[in-house]
Amino acid sequence: MNEITASPTWYVNDAAFDWLYPQRIQQLSRRHWTPVEVARKAARFLSAGSGDRILDVGSGVGKFCLIGAHHYPESTFYGVEQRRELHNFARSAQRLTGVENAQFIHGNVTQIDFDDFDHFYFYNAFFENLAEDGHIDQDTEYSASLYHYYCRQMFQGLAHKPGGTRVVTFHSLEDEMPPSYQLVDASVDFLLKMWVKRS
Repeated sequence: MNEITASPTWYVNDAAFDWLYPQRIQQLSRRHWTPVEVARKAARFLSAGSGDRILDVGSGVGKFCLIGAHHYPESTFYGVEQRRELHNFARSAQRLTGVENAQFIHGNVTQIDFDDFDHFYFYNAFFENLAEDGHIDQDTEYSASLYHYYCRQMFQGLAHKPGGTRVVTFHSLEDEMPPSYQLVDASVDFLLKMWVKRS
């Protein structure tokens, strides 16, 4: 699949893209939102064919989906996010960018039917439940039991996908990854990993 190379200025780097959001959201970017270069690499791997439906689990303010959708218009990028405020910021950024092949779902991973999607992106959205600090807000319940519950939900959803399903993880502890997925590529620091389910 061909990547579109001509990009509006906000796709150049993280500072430019984060300008789409209020300052408070920009300040969360380094820790919580996917870097532009990571989003490009992940989207390139996940956009394996025309018409692919790619789900970002815990999509935050929509950064990965919007970057991926811009560069790979033949795929549709979906983001599911449980925080209404972040979901709304994603929708606002989508209007500003004019990206049409991205859709944002306000909900939880437990409400997602993995059969509706072909490939998956995961920037360890569940880890907040284990972290002692650095949370996005204090409006959400956090607990180790929730972390394990969400990981089990995603593990089961991925386990039932057919061979050839692609997953990209970023900063993952891999508790959500079934053993049927083979690691096929990784960044030098092994924070970004690309997986394919064995047939």
